[in-house]
Amino acid sequence: MPNDKPLSELPYRPCAGIVLFNDLGQVFVGRRLDTYQDAWQLPQGGIDEGEEPQDAAVRELEEEIGTAKAEIIGEAEDWLSYDLPPDLLGKVWNGRYRGQTQKWFAMRFLGDDSEINPSAVKTPEFGSWKWAELTELPEMAVTFKKSIYQTLVSEFSRFAKATR
Repeated sequence: MPNDKPLSELPYRPCAGIVLFNDLGQVFVGRRLDTYQDAWQLPQGGIDEGEEPQDAAVRELEEEIGTAKAEIIGEAEDWLSYDLPPDLLGKVWNGRYRGQTQKWFAMRFLGDDSEINPSAVKTPEFGSWKWAELTELPEMAVTFKKSIYQTLVSEFSRFAKATR
């Protein structure tokens, strides 16, 4: 049931986000299955009560792409927040949140590309996926996440290098 509180009184949903780098310094992006099908997104998801953000990031990675073969190599300095656009308010998360506040982690993928299968997970969010350049992220994102992705480009550019 949607919440009747004014937007200014709604909290942000705590969330962990992952910028997953391959050994060429590219990042994983998934094309959304929902309303924003033309948008590409990084793996992200809610932090459960009592769960540490790093643990949530590893769990969410596996839940969204089918594998957690990765190691954390960096962490964003601050929590980053966004507000939902008006057309999603009251529809997403049963209207309990105005948006998300996210702790972002840079992770290095340690597996093989064949292990990534976002369509085979329990609740698929991505219809397809690819590796992209970090600097491409803001242009690929939905409008309300562009500024977060721009911040991630700045914070994690040191990881966008080939390691092989």
